[in-house]
Amino acid sequence: MTDVRIRLAILADCEELARLRAALWPESPEEEHRAELRALLSGDRVSTLPVAIFVAHASDLALVGFLEVGLRSHADGCDTRQPVGFVEGWFVEENRRRKGLGSQLLAAAEEWARSQGCTEIASDTWIDHTLSQRVHEALKFEVVDRCVHYRKQL
Repeated sequence: MTDVRIRLAILADCEELARLRAALWPESPEEEHRAELRALLSGDRVSTLPVAIFVAHASDLALVGFLEVGLRSHADGCDTRQPVGFVEGWFVEENRRRKGLGSQLLAAAEEWARSQGCTEIASDTWIDHTLSQRVHEALKFEVVDRCVHYRKQL
């Protein structure tokens, strides 16, 4: 896609990025996303491990997708002797899907993870989110585990 570019997010992206995050994670209000993004993008430490947010922006500079990648000390199915890149969140607006933006965002995240010394990148999704599973598998992710989480009120 020639009308869309991938780049690292900047503080000025906060408003639009909060909107996209709220579309992916609607259980959190947009203001909560905005506050977290302000801290992340202004350089304030939210985590002790590095995080990068890549955005896809159209020629009119509107954001149409993002991928947050972080460094984790371990991830299921990965070599436990070294840190791993981890896709924390990945979203492309519905009308922009199936045009290669997701794979471009992932490629940027993979390059970032390599620059952090990683030899693996991991991700997860909900067991009933079949579209996300198909996208992961189409981009060469392998299923390493399936889990059902339980809780009991005491």
